[in-house]
Amino acid sequence: MNVKEIVWGGLLTSLALIIPLAFGGTLGVTIPPFSATLASHVPVMFSMLISPLVALMVAAGSALGFLIKLGPVIGARAGMHVIFAVFGALMIRRGYSFKATLLATMPIHALSEALIVLPFGFTLQKAGVAVGIGTALHHGVDSLIALSLYGIIGYMIPKFTSSEKTG
Repeated sequence: MNVKEIVWGGLLTSLALIIPLAFGGTLGVTIPPFSATLASHVPVMFSMLISPLVALMVAAGSALGFLIKLGPVIGARAGMHVIFAVFGALMIRRGYSFKATLLATMPIHALSEALIVLPFGFTLQKAGVAVGIGTALHHGVDSLIALSLYGIIGYMIPKFTSSEKTG
């Protein structure tokens, strides 16, 4: 990681922690085992634009914030952000647009969060409907927020050349 990536990773990780710690459980909807905190995926989504390692770091920070604030089920669900974030960062590295990446990562995000609640005793139906569909809708709303913000401040996010992306 270069200095830009570390700085951006730190800034986005701090946002990923602050959102659940300050707003988790209040700025959103909770229908157990589903919960949605508005804009909580935005730092993770932006991290995909930087690098896979930054995406991993920011997603892990988000999971820690949700674990601390809302407990192990929601913390485990937030831990699944690592999967869609790293996958999305790899897509962006391969030249896919931010919009296409957000759309492609939606089912990965929804499925992984639905599956992770099963060991906590939730039925397949509750996991699939409440968590899976709820997560897909939440991902969609946060994608719209991320795309809107990207249109306004995207010029500030580092643009890596293909030589920087590959090493």
